[in-house]
Amino acid sequence: MKATYHILIFFVLLLQVAKAEANRSDSLVSKTDSAFAKTETKTFKPDPARVVWMGAIIPGFGQILNRRYWKVPIVYAGFVGCAYLISFNSARYEKYKLAYKDISDTNDNTASYLKLLPEGYSVENYPGGVSGLEANLKSFYEQTRRNRDLSVIVSVAYYAVTLIEAYVDAQLFDFDISSDLSLHLQPALLKNNFGTPNTAGVQISLKLK
Repeated sequence: MKATYHILIFFVLLLQVAKAEANRSDSLVSKTDSAFAKTETKTFKPDPARVVWMGAIIPGFGQILNRRYWKVPIVYAGFVGCAYLISFNSARYEKYKLAYKDISDTNDNTASYLKLLPEGYSVENYPGGVSGLEANLKSFYEQTRRNRDLSVIVSVAYYAVTLIEAYVDAQLFDFDISSDLSLHLQPALLKNNFGTPNTAGVQISLKLK
């Protein structure tokens, strides 16, 4: 509950900072002439470089600067998933690492591998005996290490994707598709080689009027 409360407080503070930033970006520019004062609103356009830097410091802040507030929960849900993946695979890695270390040494007092034996099995009746158990523990140890490393790589890649997404979104923020362009989707039969039957597909065509 405390962790959830702290996360909610963090989101509230983050949104307050984003609101202040948006207000600063949307400040009114006043122009006066000889008789009247005219107030104009600046067109909002996020700075792609700033979006990336702020998103790198505070994950999800780039999406906030782009005013894509609905993306923030998605970004953090992904980070929570990555954190769980790393934690889960790291715990398994440490468990099998210790078990393999214990069965490989000559100290009888280190026997954490006994906790990993299937129900109804002991070292004596395990297939292959001690050597078979040691070989399996080594295999699990190496496999969990790969899974842990892969979890870290996936998390770093996801972090990079959030920055790239924020940068591209900022670049294309004011991109307007002209009415002269039209996109058409229609079903089509795709011809296959080597006499195989045709397969159904979708034809996409972009036309300039």
